[in-house]
Amino acid sequence: MELLSNTICFDGEQRIYQIQSNYLKGASKVAVYMPPQALKGQKCAALFYLAGLTCTEETFIIKAHAQRLASQLGLILIAPDTSPRGQYVAQGDSWDLGQGAGFYINATQAPWSEHFQMESYIVDELYSWALETFPIQSNAIGIFGHSMGGHGALTLAWKYPHYFKSVSAFAPICAPSECPWGEKAFSHYLGDDPSVWRQHDATQLLLSKGALFDEVLIDQGLKDQFYSQLNPEKFQQACNAVGQKISLRFHEGYDHGYYFIQSFMDDHLQFHALQLQK
Repeated sequence: MELLSNTICFDGEQRIYQIQSNYLKGASKVAVYMPPQALKGQKCAALFYLAGLTCTEETFIIKAHAQRLASQLGLILIAPDTSPRGQYVAQGDSWDLGQGAGFYINATQAPWSEHFQMESYIVDELYSWALETFPIQSNAIGIFGHSMGGHGALTLAWKYPHYFKSVSAFAPICAPSECPWGEKAFSHYLGDDPSVWRQHDATQLLLSKGALFDEVLIDQGLKDQFYSQLNPEKFQQACNAVGQKISLRFHEGYDHGYYFIQSFMDDHLQFHALQLQK
C-alpha cells in the first residue's frame, strides 16, 4: 500500500492510495475520503462508489461533490478505479471495452481473464483491505455507483448482501444482458452463452434472489443520451414482481453526466446514512 496523495477537504482528508492487487495482477489506485470523525479514530459507516465507463478513481472525488456532506454525516467514501491498468493489460479497440470498462465482473475469456477480475478485486480484496486499514463499522457498509458502476453496485449488492447493507445508483445499466453495452462486454469477457450473462444482470439477479434490501434508490435523467441502454423500467418491474421496495425517480432535463450526479448526491448520501443506521 502506498499513499500517493492526501489533501484536507471539509476538515477531512481526500486520499489516493495505490495497492498491489493479486486479482488484477498489478497496481491499482483507489480514492478514499476520510471524514473528520474517522481521522479522530471514530468508527464510521462507509460507502463504496463504482464509477462508469472511461472513468478512474479520480472521477468521483473531483466531479461528484460528495465530500462536504460526507464530512457532516461521518461517511468514509471508497472509490476504486474502473478496471485493471497497465502496459500488459488487454485493451479493446473502443472506449467501451477493455481498460476503463471492467464492468465489475470476473472475465473468463482470453485475453481478458488474466487481469479483468474486478468482482473479486472489489469484494475479496478491496473490501477486506478497507476494513483492515480504516475505522469502518463492519455492519454499516453500503454501495452505489453510476452507469456501468450503477450496474456494478446493483449486481454486487444482490450477490453479496452480507457485505452491503444499502444500495443506490445513478442511471445504472439495469439489464446489461439486453443492451448493446452489456452484450458487447459480456460476449468478450464471459463468452457467448446468454445464460452466463444473466448471472451478472441486476434485473435477473433480483428476480432470482428476491427482495434483499429495505429500499433501493435510483435516479434517472430523462434527457439521458444513453437512456435506451439503461432499462430502469425493467428493474422497477422486477422489483414489483418480487416485492422489493424501490424509489425510482425520473428527472426532466437531466442527462447522463456529473452535473446530474452532483444535483442528487446529497439525497444518496442521506439515504445511505439512514439505511446504515438501522
